[in-house]
Formats: sequence, structure tokens, C-alpha cells
Amino acid sequence: MPNNRHPEYLSHINAALVEGSINTCHRKAAFLAQLAHESGQLVYMEEIASGDAYEGRLDLGNTQPGDGRRFKGRGPIQLTGRANYRAAGKALGLDLEANPQLVATPEVGFRTSVWFWTVHKLNALADAGTLDAFRQITRKINGGTNGQADREKYWARAKTTLGCGSGTGVVTCTAEGMTGQCIATSSCTGRSVAGLCPGASNIQCCIPADPSCTVNGRSGICRDRATCTGTTFSGYCPGAAHIQCCISN
Repeated sequence: MPNNRHPEYLSHINAALVEGSINTCHRKAAFLAQLAHESGQLVYMEEIASGDAYEGRLDLGNTQPGDGRRFKGRGPIQLTGRANYRAAGKALGLDLEANPQLVATPEVGFRTSVWFWTVHKLNALADAGTLDAFRQITRKINGGTNGQADREKYWARAKTTLGCGSGTGVVTCTAEGMTGQCIATSSCTGRSVAGLCPGASNIQCCIPADPSCTVNGRSGICRDRATCTGTTFSGYCPGAAHIQCCISN
């Protein structure tokens, strides 16, 4: 990326990495590569086009006349559409719907980029470190494959510069204190937990089946105490504190 704006942006980039838990080599490489393409190497914090192409786009929440221009792409990962401005603003405690130009500032733009990255669970894809996973990130950000070769060029450069080794090769997730993999529910031999993985609705977090436990001669299963319909006992199960031995009443 060009150096002329780095002093202005560096602190905001570093803060964004912390805020988004973008704290591994592969996460940083994927995030910075997408930023480099989306912003023209941090030259553009606002889309060059007028935004007229987004006018009337109900899928973006553009319901009012002028919304296309008003909520055009802004920020290093270009936030687009009234609905996204509203959601990002709510998450960050800012009224971006009333003040959309704030997203073009480094103080806010890098935070909205992290918001988008987090909402779409892109760290999990970045961890895999595979070309297919990186292309899934591109589709999440762009909605297609626009600029794919350019994004992948920056990705390769970032991995080399940062010294990234091999990724995990799989998209991982955490559920009920256990590490799992994001795979199709039909392929999971344990339990599938929804809402934790990027991708289609059938791609869910597959964790091991509930292990068994015994309390005073009574058999139960280890699970999140919030999902137990019987009585829970702590200290009998592996994992986080909320994973307890659930025994039917």
C-alpha cells in the first residue's frame, strides 16, 4: 500500500485488528488484502461511482428517494445501503443513518469494516488459510467475484510479508466451550449448532456428541446447563463451566 497515508491510518488499522480479534497471521492477511482492494490501497474511503446503481435496492434497505447516493459505499470495506448503515451504527453507538459521511472518516470507517467482518464471521474463513475460504470472504464482501484476482494478489503479498505458515485447512468454530468445524449438517457425526458459521444454513458448527457423565450412580450427559431440562451438576464434565452433567428428573 502507498505510504503517504499510513501515518494517518496506522493507529486506526491497529485498533481495528484488536476490536475484531483479527489477531493471527492469516486473519490479518485476509483482512488487509480485502481492505487494499476495496479502498484502492487506502486511497479511497468513498466509492467513486455516484451510488445511483443502488437506488431502490430493497435488499440494501434503500427505501427512500436518494438512498442510493446517500448510502453509497464508504469506508475501507465499503459499507453500502441504508440497512447496513443503520445496523453498523446501532452496533457502534453512532447514528450513521443520519450521518452517513462519518463512515468515510478513518475514525469510523475502520470500525464499520470490522463490524462487517465480525457479523459475517470472516475470521473463521480466514483461519482456514485456503484459496476457497478466501474466495468465500470475497463473495461475502462483494456479493460476487469482482476484483478476485486483485484481492488474491494482495492476499499472497500479505501472507509473504507477514510470514504466514499453513492455515488450519478447515473452518473452525466454538460452541458450548468446545472447538468444532463448520461443515454440512449431513456430514456431522456429533451435534450441529446453528448460527456460528459463515455460509449456507446447512453449514453449522459440528462438535462432538454429548459425552456421558455419572453422579452418585446416576447417568447423564454433559451439555450446556441452559439447555438441560433436568438437574445439572458441576464438576463432572470437560469444557467451560457452563457445561455440566445433565440428569433427567
